[in-house]
Amino acid sequence: MITLKAVLEYDGTRYSGWQEQKNARTVLGEVRKAVEEVLGARVELMGSGRTDAGVHALGQVMHIKLVSGLAGGAAGGLENARRKLNERLPADIAILSVEPAPRSFHARHDAIARTYLYQISKRKQAFTKRFVWWVKDDLDVSAMERAAATLVGRHDFACFREKDHSRQEESTVVVVYRSEIETNEDIVQFRIEASHFLWRMARRLVGVLVRIGTGAMQEQDLVRLLTGKPDPAFEVAAWTAPASGLFLETVRYE
Repeated sequence: MITLKAVLEYDGTRYSGWQEQKNARTVLGEVRKAVEEVLGARVELMGSGRTDAGVHALGQVMHIKLVSGLAGGAAGGLENARRKLNERLPADIAILSVEPAPRSFHARHDAIARTYLYQISKRKQAFTKRFVWWVKDDLDVSAMERAAATLVGRHDFACFREKDHSRQEESTVVVVYRSEIETNEDIVQFRIEASHFLWRMARRLVGVLVRIGTGAMQEQDLVRLLTGKPDPAFEVAAWTAPASGLFLETVRYE
């Protein structure tokens, strides 16, 4: 068994998410076709996490497990394999690196933290509209910064989770290592690093931060939501931010 670690970036606009589906075009589905063609064998592929339809990645990590040695187009080594993969992949998916990994390496289970980036635009964007959420209301960015800072630490994010029957055993208690807001001209960036992320958690946090920025919610309301107890006064699911502005930025390992 040979295990490889690959890092890739992709524009998720045209895909129904990362995970393979029978009747939909997905990022992993496109990657599998290219990998099996280049390596000349069936392989086990697993990403560090599943991104939803329309969500992008700057540093998605996946493992590639082969039963036997490199074959076919990969005979020239890993860099040759990376070039051949990129030649076969669609223009909106790119393999950044491929390197040997310990046989037991698992892209998802071995990850100790993931960082997501969300981009909010304060104006209409002609060229980057696929990668931002245009919020037309005025935003109190200072209030958003203070609210984002309260996320750091260990909290119960049950109020921000979309139920997923395939992950019922997943803990809703998440450790947030970093949570901050930065402004670059007309772009407001929210960056959050955590032990793990619940389904839709990042986008729902953005939705609540925007409501705080518009004055529709107060900072202490976010603190109440972090207790994990649902409150009928807060329709968190309805405030889920669009997928377009979300990026899986980095994945951290030991």
